[in-house]
Amino acid sequence: MTAQTDSLRTPAAGVDSTVMPVILAVAAGHFLNDLMQSLIQAAYPLFKENMGLSFVQIGIITLVFQGTASVLQPLVGLYTDRRPLPYAMALGMGSTGSGLVVLAHASSFEVTLLAVALIGLGSAIFHPEASRIARLAAGMRPGMAQSVFQVGGNTGAALGPLAAAFIVVVRGQGSIQWFAAVAALAMLTLWGVGRWYVSEGAQRACVHRSRAEAAPGAPAAAVALGMGLLVALMFSKMIYQVSFGSYYTFFLIERFGLSIDQSQLCLFFYLAAVAAGTVIGGPIGDRIGRRRVILWSIFGSLPLTAVLPWLPLGANVVFAGLAGLIMASSFPAMVVYAQDLMPRNTGMVAGLLFGLAFGIAGIGAAALGTLADLWGIVTVYQICGFLPAMGIIAILLPDPRIPRAEAVGETAGIE
Repeated sequence: MTAQTDSLRTPAAGVDSTVMPVILAVAAGHFLNDLMQSLIQAAYPLFKENMGLSFVQIGIITLVFQGTASVLQPLVGLYTDRRPLPYAMALGMGSTGSGLVVLAHASSFEVTLLAVALIGLGSAIFHPEASRIARLAAGMRPGMAQSVFQVGGNTGAALGPLAAAFIVVVRGQGSIQWFAAVAALAMLTLWGVGRWYVSEGAQRACVHRSRAEAAPGAPAAAVALGMGLLVALMFSKMIYQVSFGSYYTFFLIERFGLSIDQSQLCLFFYLAAVAAGTVIGGPIGDRIGRRRVILWSIFGSLPLTAVLPWLPLGANVVFAGLAGLIMASSFPAMVVYAQDLMPRNTGMVAGLLFGLAFGIAGIGAAALGTLADLWGIVTVYQICGFLPAMGIIAILLPDPRIPRAEAVGETAGIE
């Protein structure tokens, strides 16, 4: 056994113990994965200038990237719930690294689409299995584990604009291929996680599966209601967030006359706040209940998002960061809540929610790009500011811990 694998092992203390080294290793893989992915959106102004792209084409690039991951993630999760593929995470990084090399040399819109599709494929392979393993290593702290896992990704996404501002914008599009070395590092890290799963994680998976099969579970109607509401909440959250990931730099450039690198720094501030929000969402959900976190993190951000488009530059950036921090705390709670609803399919559920996040973001980016070409980017932000109002429907989420047929009829009130 290698030293790297030994570093991921902890003394056996039962399947309910928290294996923090594994959670941190998966989070590190998520960090590297999302750092590479974030280069796509962070470099949009450069692609737009080099290739003469329209906002619609920018939106289509996001749609292809997010759509590839969206369609494949739940399928990968469904398969790995039954036939685990712990080393597939490492191999998926090879697809991401290949996509970066192609993207670095892309000189046309069509080649750019091919590159982002390869990166999306790598994401689709990584997320469901990584989230499932984080849940296995969590023990009795699934919310904490999901937050740590997701904050790794959000931190990587936050650093993307800095990498674009100080490396890609300065060195040119070709410098994107340098980040293929990050893919190699991610492959090494995740290969070690795969070895832990083979030696210890598989036993945990068997125990978790036995418990899930023995538990009565939530009634089918409650599962359908809960998942349906999560889809609607995901729509509100992701459309608003993709407006920042894809177009906030353009908004700042048009509204306040910032340069590309200045706008990237503002985007970094927003994404760093999103990473901070992700940290707190899971542990708070472990303490006060997932449904409360989901409600207040989406609906509670409405006062900030509604006024943001009319604010001056400094206040605009601060309010954007605060809104991103509050709203981001909902996603770890959403994933764990859905896994509580469907404990026998934790990988599929994670893949479904990550896939929905990617798919909604991709479709939303394309739609927002079309609206931006028609009405202007500032008008788009004025409209999007009211999307968090949909968060009020979180009050209807059923309690997944109450396996009774009448649970659907007793959803009033939040735990």
